[in-house]
Amino acid sequence: MSNWRCTGLRWPDGEPVLGWARGGGSGERRTSVLAYGKELGFRAEGERHCVGARGHVCPVRAVVPVRSTGARCPECARLDRAHSVAADTLADDPRTYRVYLAWFGPGMVKVGITGEARGAARLREQGAVVFSWLGRGPLMAARRTEELLRSALGVPDRIPYARKRAVRGELPGAAERAAEIEGLYRSAEALEGAGWPEALERLPFEAVDHAGVFGLGAAGAAARVVTGLTDGGVVAGRLVAAAGPDLHLETADEGIVVLDTRLVTGWDLAGADARAGLSVPVVALGGGGVQDGLF
Repeated sequence: MSNWRCTGLRWPDGEPVLGWARGGGSGERRTSVLAYGKELGFRAEGERHCVGARGHVCPVRAVVPVRSTGARCPECARLDRAHSVAADTLADDPRTYRVYLAWFGPGMVKVGITGEARGAARLREQGAVVFSWLGRGPLMAARRTEELLRSALGVPDRIPYARKRAVRGELPGAAERAAEIEGLYRSAEALEGAGWPEALERLPFEAVDHAGVFGLGAAGAAARVVTGLTDGGVVAGRLVAAAGPDLHLETADEGIVVLDTRLVTGWDLAGADARAGLSVPVVALGGGGVQDGLF
């Protein structure tokens, strides 16, 4: 795997897939479908470089901090943000969007939007354990619905990722998970006629549960989380679960450890013995670490 760079963890068809690229992201590309119970091991080499923006390689191959989840230099980060839906610079976007309610743990429900063509991939990428669609329509109508739920019901559009990760090992049962998100859906439903955008078509409630997709039911609770890679640092173990950008690895010395794959992007990687364990910094789960950027 030498000279391959990880481009991140994706969930295109309901299963975790790692992307890879050669030549700093400008060359050959491939993907690896991950399977629970399989062993995984790699070693970081050299320095961590900016991953560029919007399919373009960073022109200066800037070195970026090992603990950054964005893996971009300031200039590439600005370019990437400027062309994102979240930046509200695409008011004339002709595509259809969906508004969703996503549940990550007790008391942790957020509202968000995603392109209808993407299906539920965005929910899996955020690590949503349960979600329901709320409505569909033009981008600006979806944005107004987000704001309506924030102002009328106090529903956030962001939840810090560390909070989501900390509760994954002790989730309530499926019925309780569905009930909490349904209660919020009914509250949102009652807002029709009180500022609900006419252009947004309401969709029926249906709780979609990802606990099985993520492998959370069979995996034990994680104890530690990787805070960043280092030159020569090894990450190796048996994959027992995955959620959002996180891989849950059962390791030889540290028990179940969470690796945020956003920390892997930008590194040159080589294969390593899956039994080698860890030689990178870790902290206790919930004890601090990486700066969050995925909501």
